[in-house]
Amino acid sequence: MGATTADVRRDIELTRERMSSTIAELEQKLNVVQAVRDHPWPAIALAVGVGLVLSGSGADVKAAEAAAGATRGARSRVGAALDTMVAALVTGVQQAMEERLNDWVDDVKGAIASPWRRPPAIPPRAD
Repeated sequence: MGATTADVRRDIELTRERMSSTIAELEQKLNVVQAVRDHPWPAIALAVGVGLVLSGSGADVKAAEAAAGATRGARSRVGAALDTMVAALVTGVQQAMEERLNDWVDDVKGAIASPWRRPPAIPPRAD
């Protein structure tokens, strides 16, 4: 006879529980931080060993050569874009400084050109 709806739901629930427990076990086994905390000396020995193997393999040199090769054509495009941006920045700064300097010069000219204010003459007292 066919499975009833209740049987199917029970099977689904059991499968979910098994999957949840399996995932929790995997997470616990794959928790590197906890493994290092539990076993610090073997973790250090493993890190030193991997470092020695990688340093002797020349992987860093290969990666640097690959990166340099990939960016060879981009260097001129990036350089031209940077030149344009720097030129725009320098032009903007130069214009702002020129405006500020002109304002200061106008202020100084105005101060020099204005007549000196003398206090009004005090009329003599008629006694």
